[in-house]
Amino acid sequence: MGFLDKAKDFVDKHDDKIDQGLEKAGDLIDDKTGHKHSGNIDKAVDAAQKYTGDGDTTKR
Repeated sequence: MGFLDKAKDFVDKHDDKIDQGLEKAGDLIDDKTGHKHSGNIDKAVDAAQKYTGDGDTTKR
C-alpha cells in the first residue's frame, strides 16, 4: 500500500473528525474576516467536505 492509499484510507476512517475540523476552520476564518465572506466560506467548506471519506457528515 502506497502513501496515497494510506492517506485515503486514513481520511475514510476519520471522515467525521475531518469534517468537524473543516467546519471549525471555516468558522474561525469567518470570524477573522468579520463575516464579510460567510457565503463563500460555507461553499468552500462544503466542497472540501465532499472530498473527505463518504462526504459531508456534519449537520448544520
